[in-house]
Amino acid sequence: MKLIKFGTRGSEKPGVILSNGTPIDVSACTSDFNESFFQSGGLERLSAWLESHADTAPQVPAGTRLGSPIARPSKIICIGLNYSDHAKESGMAVPVEPIIFFKSTTALTGPNDGLSIPLGSEKTDWEVELAVVIGKAARSVSEADAMNHVAGYVLHNDYSERAWQLERGGQWVKGKSADTFAPLGPWLATKHEIPDPHALRLWLKVNGEMKQDGTTANLIFKIPFLVSYLSGFMTLLPGDVISTGTPAGVGLGFEPPQYLQAGDTVELGIDGLGTQKQVATGAI
Repeated sequence: MKLIKFGTRGSEKPGVILSNGTPIDVSACTSDFNESFFQSGGLERLSAWLESHADTAPQVPAGTRLGSPIARPSKIICIGLNYSDHAKESGMAVPVEPIIFFKSTTALTGPNDGLSIPLGSEKTDWEVELAVVIGKAARSVSEADAMNHVAGYVLHNDYSERAWQLERGGQWVKGKSADTFAPLGPWLATKHEIPDPHALRLWLKVNGEMKQDGTTANLIFKIPFLVSYLSGFMTLLPGDVISTGTPAGVGLGFEPPQYLQAGDTVELGIDGLGTQKQVATGAI
């Protein structure tokens, strides 16, 4: 299934994109795609509901805004430097264990909503990433069992303010958490939609120019390992997001560095997970 949320900001309804590409309203089955939905077997319940209601459910009008396909999760966990080429361009060593940081859930926004460059920012950067959504609570799970705790996958642009991240001391979260810095979507693809999450092309363009063009085959730490590893430090709750890192081509890696300005257009995509488009504006 491909799960979407649609409608005006703060009033989004749950929906599904059918195999023929038609988006439908599934609010008669569930009120949201949140922790409770995943924990209570919501994916199985929704799949069964679609068998008898898909043909009669209301269609989502063309052009309707899409929001994040999941409700605000308990946490967004990000993995830093998880592609060796990105570590090299950042001037940092390839990690021997995953680098973990958090991103504020208030950064969540829809896939095509605008990017608001924060007040005082001069180094807002882009990062196309494959994100994993947890479907079942995970506490100290084995690597062999890890994928049983995954609901699916979603496209994420891990926007970063590099000066705040790297030059202000403390943890990276400061440069990762501004409003609009976590566009998710357009849809959450459940596991069967993505047979091999480690064989996906991911790309990003700025003003039509390709900046990032990589493959998840080059992830240093693979998804089963990451889920197992993280679950040894914290409980992963249904709906939690794990963003797995970005390949080379971020603005920080150019010489001289390239950062986003008001008016710039960022487009990105991952095989099977759709595309996003954000237009940058100044602080609102």
